Amino acid sequence: MAQDAANARFRLLGYGACALAGTLWGTGFYWGRLALNEMSVESMVLYRFLFACLGMLPVMLVRRVRLTGGEMRLLLLAALFGIPIQFLLQFHGLVLTTVSHASLMVGAMPVLLAAAAAMFAGERLEGIGWLALCGSTAGAAMVVLGGSRATTGNETPSLAGDLLVIASLIVALAWILLSKKLMETHSPPVVTAYTIYSGTVMLAAWIFGSHLFAPWTHEQVQAIPFAHVSVTAWVALAISGVMCTATTTLLWNWGIHHVPASRAGVFLNIEPALGSVLGVELLGEKLGPYAWLGGALILAAAITLTARGREVEPAVILE
Repeated sequence: MAQDAANARFRLLGYGACALAGTLWGTGFYWGRLALNEMSVESMVLYRFLFACLGMLPVMLVRRVRLTGGEMRLLLLAALFGIPIQFLLQFHGLVLTTVSHASLMVGAMPVLLAAAAAMFAGERLEGIGWLALCGSTAGAAMVVLGGSRATTGNETPSLAGDLLVIASLIVALAWILLSKKLMETHSPPVVTAYTIYSGTVMLAAWIFGSHLFAPWTHEQVQAIPFAHVSVTAWVALAISGVMCTATTTLLWNWGIHHVPASRAGVFLNIEPALGSVLGVELLGEKLGPYAWLGGALILAAAITLTARGREVEPAVILE
C-alpha cells in the first residue's frame, strides 16, 4: 500500500517535471530573439551554452565517470550534432523567420521522433501514427506557406528561415538517437552534462577558429560583444542557458524515468504553443489563418501520436 502511494507520488512529480521542462523550453526562442537584437547568432549561442555549462557544473563535479573509446566517440558525435550544428542552424533560421513560425515548426518534433524511431530503432508505427505524421507534414507546409507579419520591427517569415528550423529538428533526431545509446550504460544527468560541455568546446573552437582564420579566408565575422551588451541581453542569455538548456534537460530526464515516455511526450507540445503565444503577445507578431491552422494540425498530430503511442523504454531521453 505504501509502495503504491510512493509510486503514485513519483508519477505525479514526473509529470510535473516534464510539464515544467516543456514550459521553459517554450520560452527559448523568445529569450534568443532578445539577445539576437544585440549580437550575432554565433555569439548568442556561445554565451547561451557557457551559461548552460555553469548550470551543469554541479553534475560535472559530483558525477564523474570513465568512458570507453566507443562511448567517447558516440558522445563526441552526439555533442557535434546536438549543440554546434543543431543550434546554429536553428537560430540562423530564427533570424530569417519569426518566433511564432519557428515555435510552431518545433511542434513537429514528437512526430518526427516517432518516424525516426520506426525507421532506425525498430519501433512499430501503427496506422494512426502514420496518419498523424501526414497531418503534421501538411501542417508544417501550411505554416511555411501561410505567412505572417510583424506589427513592430521588420521581422517576417521566410521559406529559408523555416527550412533551417526544420533542418535543425532533423539534426536533433541524430542527437536523441545517439544519446539513447549512451544512456544504456550511463545515467541521463551524466550524458547530458558531458554532452553540453563537449558541444560547447566544439562550438567555441568553431567560432574562435573563424575569427582566427578570417584574415586568410577574407570572411567578414562579427566580434564577440561583451562590454556593450545590455542588461536585458545578459539576463536573456542567462535564462536561456541555465533555465532553458541545463535545467530543462535535467527536469525532462528525471521526469521521463518516472512516467511512460509515450505519455510524457505530450508535454513537448507546450513548447510550440507557448512560443507562438510569446511571439504574438510580446513581440507584436501576427500569424496568418493558414499558419494558425497548420500549427493546430502539428499539435493535434503530436498529441494524437504521443497519447496513443506504445510505451517505450525509459532510456529514450529527449534533450
